[in-house]
Amino acid sequence: MRDSCSHRWAEIARAFLLLGMTAFGGPVAHLGYFREAFVVRRGWLDDRDFADLIALCQFLPGPASSQVGFALGWRRGGLVGALIAWSAFTLPSAIALVAAAAGAAHLGGEWGQALIQGLKLVAVAVVAHAVWQMAGRLCPDRLRIGIALAAVFASVTLGGTLGQLSAIVLGAAVGLCGCPPAPAGSQSRDIGFSTRLSAPALAFFLALLLGLPLAAAWSGGFVVVADAFYRAGALVFGGGHVVLPLLQSEVVAPGWVSEPTFITGYGLAQAVPGPLFTFAAYLGASLAPGGAGWATAALATVMIFLPGMLLLIGVLPHWERLRASSRAQRLIQGSNAAVVGILGAALFDPIWRSGVVAPIDFALALTGFLLLSVWRWPAWGVVILLVMARVVVGAGTGG
Repeated sequence: MRDSCSHRWAEIARAFLLLGMTAFGGPVAHLGYFREAFVVRRGWLDDRDFADLIALCQFLPGPASSQVGFALGWRRGGLVGALIAWSAFTLPSAIALVAAAAGAAHLGGEWGQALIQGLKLVAVAVVAHAVWQMAGRLCPDRLRIGIALAAVFASVTLGGTLGQLSAIVLGAAVGLCGCPPAPAGSQSRDIGFSTRLSAPALAFFLALLLGLPLAAAWSGGFVVVADAFYRAGALVFGGGHVVLPLLQSEVVAPGWVSEPTFITGYGLAQAVPGPLFTFAAYLGASLAPGGAGWATAALATVMIFLPGMLLLIGVLPHWERLRASSRAQRLIQGSNAAVVGILGAALFDPIWRSGVVAPIDFALALTGFLLLSVWRWPAWGVVILLVMARVVVGAGTGG
């Protein structure tokens, strides 16, 4: 039995490490890689089970593709298998971004500044593309468009975490009252996960969400960092890009990380494979110099992923019953529409205001947006093109 478990864990580690080093393109692309690797090639589950996992992970807060990977590892090798899958998929991009944060301090002169400006333009193009895609999918009617617009007003007038939370709560309330329920799905069935860990996981999720702010106020230090990244991870509805405004309010607003450093890191996160949430590793490394940066990066990375994984463990065994609830469907539709507005507000400030400072910047950002949305370029290709173009322009104009 032990040999069988060890064999499965090694199999999980090999499969997810390869994906962590090669899965470019963001969450939707990651799900395509997962289907090819685990449904088509390895036969770990069928398409219906895979679709059930995706539906749940899109319903919950957190990084959807990483949650699907965690669930696949859990299904194949238990909780140990889930942890191995998450670690193997996450570590390559996290290590690359910590190394990038260490090197960013040495980027000086015209060439370095032009490179940083190019990464800011990547962020403009990528976030604009995310807003465009999410608006089409999550705001298909006048009511949800109105929710998104109200969320923009809440985000820009209240600001910070308060504005974002207010927008999500308002969106969920309006959605509960006015959004239509989704069409009924197929016959429900058990998708094979034990309920034994469900209650402890949900209790631990709530204990950290409520207890970390109190502990941070009492002790400071690493606990403050843990609280900030855990709270950001717990509130991310609608995909990885939504973590941007949440993290901005947690680390830029209090002055932990400068706005240029934040946006440069977000641009770099588009150039590496694996989950976008590893942006937290870059920010964690930027908070502390030298060897301490690795410890802070590890803490930030674990804490931003932790709430989504705890919720998955808690909710996955009960998913079929939840999915049949029309109230739950309406709540999530309203909150998802609010998320579009929150991300739209972040597109303007800080992304646009920091990145577009000259006419050529507007032209390059528009080019990146069209390459992503019309010509379907991968994000890493847009990173290379815009950074190279901005470096050439910077070298030619001296700025």
